Amino acid sequence: MEKLGVERWCFHDRDIAPDGKTLAETNANLDEIVELAKQLQSETNIKPLWGTAQLFMHPRYMHGAATSPEVKVYAYAAAQVKKALEVTHYLGGENYVFWGGREGYQTLLNTDMKRELEHLANFLQAAVNHKKKIGFNGTLLIEPKPQEPTKHQYDWDVATTFSFLQKFGLTGEFKINVECNHATLSGHSCHHELETARINDILGNIDANTGDPQVGWDTDEFLTDISEATLIMSSVVKNDGLAPGGFNFDAKLRRESTDVEDLFIAHISGMDTMARGLRNVAKLIEDGSLDELVRKRYQSFDTEIGAMIEAGKGDFETLEKKVLEWGEPTVPSGKQELAEMLFQSAL
Repeated sequence: MEKLGVERWCFHDRDIAPDGKTLAETNANLDEIVELAKQLQSETNIKPLWGTAQLFMHPRYMHGAATSPEVKVYAYAAAQVKKALEVTHYLGGENYVFWGGREGYQTLLNTDMKRELEHLANFLQAAVNHKKKIGFNGTLLIEPKPQEPTKHQYDWDVATTFSFLQKFGLTGEFKINVECNHATLSGHSCHHELETARINDILGNIDANTGDPQVGWDTDEFLTDISEATLIMSSVVKNDGLAPGGFNFDAKLRRESTDVEDLFIAHISGMDTMARGLRNVAKLIEDGSLDELVRKRYQSFDTEIGAMIEAGKGDFETLEKKVLEWGEPTVPSGKQELAEMLFQSAL
């Protein structure tokens, strides 16, 4: 990481320390590794972007963690997140991520969805409470994914997750960690997910990986598509950055890439791709043609009647009178091809 010039690292609790026979033994295993991590951080000035609890691989979580029908599993998951939050705080982490790979169902025939969603909301609220209790000022992030390993995951995409947060009064406490490969699996582009998060003021972090659109599972490849990187960075710029969040690579080498240098090449290529995307966004902003195209497309709403509608004062009676006065609307071209050409010219 020092050779790459990377200043942040991310971790799952069980990825850095194994389960023991009891929770106490498991926590002791984690504490031992955390002290080593603390020492390495002091020597390198590298600190965590985020930490998280791994609540999906152990058999106890086969039916879920916060959404498990077994109360003892729910309690165990709470204890694990408690410890992971404390460790993240101790190591100086800037964010904490929730990825609910088992928070969903395989069939509704044996599932009380309402009860499970309420349990999940209570779990997340308890995490908020503990975060404040220990003085952790980092951002709590939820990472949506539609499925795999469950048939249906409750935080399917950004819009679904935002609706959940609104319903349970958690919108001020959580932001979103968008993983591009998960966007593909949910039937969206990464740009769509980022824009949905951005316009709702919940974009907090980006997992800058990608997947193969011809493959129906999470392939976790390093992002090397300049066009996609440019779209991603356009959302970041419009969001005024991501801090205290950032970019991480939940990505891995292909199985056939077996040389040590391949690991360096993959990370360098991924970082350079995002940097080139940012440079392209600067070109688009400096040129201004694409922004002007969008502005002109909506310019009819810059009129008096348009301003009235956008202010929420466009009652149907008034609008009906205007239609009778105007006659049939003239609908202009969407200029999609021009927009695509302007975008491609910056790549």
